[in-house]
Amino acid sequence: MPLSIRPVNTLFFVFASLIAINVSRSAEVDEAQQAQDTTIVETVLRLEGFDLNSSPKAKAAVLRHLQTQRGTPRYLELVERFELRETADELLKLAIEKPADTVGVGAARLLLKFKQTKALKKAIDGKDQTAAVAIVTALGHVGGKEAQTLILPLVTAAERGLPIRSAAAIAVGRNLNGQRELLALVVAKKLPEDLNFSVANILHASLDEKIRAQAIKLLKLPQTAGSKPLPPVSALVKLRGNAARGKALFAGKATCAKCHTVRGAGKEVGPDLSEIGSKLSREALYVSILDPSAAISHNYETYLLATADGNVLSGILLSQTKESVTIKTAEAIVRRIPADQIEAMKKQKVSLMPVGLVKALTPDDLVDVVEYLRTLKKPAAQK
Repeated sequence: MPLSIRPVNTLFFVFASLIAINVSRSAEVDEAQQAQDTTIVETVLRLEGFDLNSSPKAKAAVLRHLQTQRGTPRYLELVERFELRETADELLKLAIEKPADTVGVGAARLLLKFKQTKALKKAIDGKDQTAAVAIVTALGHVGGKEAQTLILPLVTAAERGLPIRSAAAIAVGRNLNGQRELLALVVAKKLPEDLNFSVANILHASLDEKIRAQAIKLLKLPQTAGSKPLPPVSALVKLRGNAARGKALFAGKATCAKCHTVRGAGKEVGPDLSEIGSKLSREALYVSILDPSAAISHNYETYLLATADGNVLSGILLSQTKESVTIKTAEAIVRRIPADQIEAMKKQKVSLMPVGLVKALTPDDLVDVVEYLRTLKKPAAQK
């Protein structure tokens, strides 16, 4: 028996060794190619007036090198230096992935520079609301007339949802010219009412004293416990609170745990917040609490159902088939309604999360809750 096994084992060992050698050689070739590409790129960068399109080999080396630099400032530097317009699709992806990051904003800037307005507009007008909001956010950070031209009309676009219109208002308001445009809409009474919070936050914090003074007269920020006016979000983000106290408020007076779970505790109506600190910035957390309809998460939109027996139900859509519709109410109660009992069903523009929660809190309470939410991060992010 041992005699018949040894040859098989020997052949297996030889075969495995050959594979290992080939893999090693392949890795060596890849490393050598990358090193060669890097050298070519550095050389070409030193040649003034060099037309990359005049040398297919050099261009191929640059494009290969780019793949190793994706998502870095170096990637954008090379794309801009060599005017690589064929990277437009990749730039669009970066702008969507990192709309408030140096790389994402840089990608949006290059798309404008490369006259890719149609591609940007297509993404903004597309069905993917998350992508549309991301592009608008990135363009807001870029600023300038071209960006403003794309995003300003969205503020009053009645056919668009609140998240995209709110993102547009915030984007427009990142510079003084945009703030003047928003104030003009307020004065002319053309600003949609559901944007009052977003625009008030922007204009109340304007560096232009005249804009700020007029905005304070025309737009009010939410009041907190004791009828104290809430500071603008731009002021709140500079404050730091007590996370331990915020945790207690989350489960108690702030009533967050009635609709959200954190590591299994609470009610699962809205999104699980166990890792929210890794997903949203401090500013985004404040906006989500104070203006929830402006930042409705995908799959958490509210639906209104009218049934044949006269009931009107609202909740988050869990499933929909030919036979029935299943929703979850604000009380975390799951309801299944037979399709033949539904007379009308419509997606709402407002969030299931109430807008007046802050009225029960002081500004310090709110800061503490956000401080606690900032601690809820992915395990790797805590190291």
